Amino acid sequence: MNDQSLETGVIGGVEKRQIVIADYDAGWPTLFRQHADRIAAALGEAALQIEHIGSTSIPGLAAKPIVDIILVVQDSSDEAAYLPALITAGYELRVREPDWHEHRMFRTPERDVHIHVFSDGSPEIARHIDFRDWLRVHDDDRYLYEQTKRRLASEDWPSMNAYADAKTGVIQQITQRIDAATMMSAQRSSAVP
Repeated sequence: MNDQSLETGVIGGVEKRQIVIADYDAGWPTLFRQHADRIAAALGEAALQIEHIGSTSIPGLAAKPIVDIILVVQDSSDEAAYLPALITAGYELRVREPDWHEHRMFRTPERDVHIHVFSDGSPEIARHIDFRDWLRVHDDDRYLYEQTKRRLASEDWPSMNAYADAKTGVIQQITQRIDAATMMSAQRSSAVP
């Protein structure tokens, strides 16, 4: 193994990048599909699930023009099962977080696609998908989220992670509504004879 394969956290160090929020682009789902096909071809059956997540997966929502993808593998800590294939397919390892759900993140050299790798069964998979699905049908929360992102993007951030951390409050508010709706739905289902 080379030294890069042992590095944890942000591989290559923190980068200061300008945060740009673009109006929704109908081409984002196409870009996702192209990369989902590339990932599936590279990994075969090792790719258990490939999902378009994040703001670019929500029609009508302004976003950083970076397509986020969740890739589910059997065990994300077993890098030998997917890392060489993803590198060969043209992706760069950018983040290795063994202490946070064994998360790995790859990106394209163009920095327009991020692939978040999680182990099958990680709660982060459902959390991201539930958030995406909620914003697709709840205009008020989609608007709140977009306005928060636009306001935060106008500020100067030392890194993209700092910007992402600043969105935590609004994400938690929306997630609480998702959780409450899920609980109410479960209660209604269990009450039906």
